[in-house]
Amino acid sequence: MNKQLSELSDEEVIKEFQDNNTLEAYEILVKRYKDPLTNFVFRFLGDRDACTDVVQDTMIKFYLNKDSYRSFAKFSTWIYTIAGNLAKNELKRKRRRNFFSINSGEDERTPQIEDKAFLAPDKVADGVLKNEIIQKALLKVTPVYREVVILRDIQDFSYEEISEITGLAIGTVKSRINRGRAQLQKLLKNIYRE
Repeated sequence: MNKQLSELSDEEVIKEFQDNNTLEAYEILVKRYKDPLTNFVFRFLGDRDACTDVVQDTMIKFYLNKDSYRSFAKFSTWIYTIAGNLAKNELKRKRRRNFFSINSGEDERTPQIEDKAFLAPDKVADGVLKNEIIQKALLKVTPVYREVVILRDIQDFSYEEISEITGLAIGTVKSRINRGRAQLQKLLKNIYRE
């Protein structure tokens, strides 16, 4: 192989992992996707412990089921599909247990990827506050809408990729994104009025 493994595309790295069971290939993909998946799952569930479990389970499923990935799909849509399904299952489990935290997540902080650019402390504090307000509102959006809004507006996936991840028709994806954004806007307007 001419290029180093870390310089290859996701699809080339997963192929290396499938063909040669190269542990380094698996570790490269875990490193590339751990933080984005953590952000996605946390925004969907709003629970740090459950988020950590879902992301770990995603990586385990990826490892055990590497041969079910097919090269005609983007690796990112495949791994987000796994994470999304596990996150939805966790949400269902939480609802069945009727588990509601007494402190309603007051000490939860949204995990963020480190930004290398320097920001003034007041901008950082303002950003953290806005992020927490948005996260609290996002958790009140109906889960079927929340998932697609996170994938589109936070994770920056295209409508086609979201369609692949969720198994929904593109028209349904667009409709759910619009409804989710409308719910989020309404919730945020109510928060800013208080």
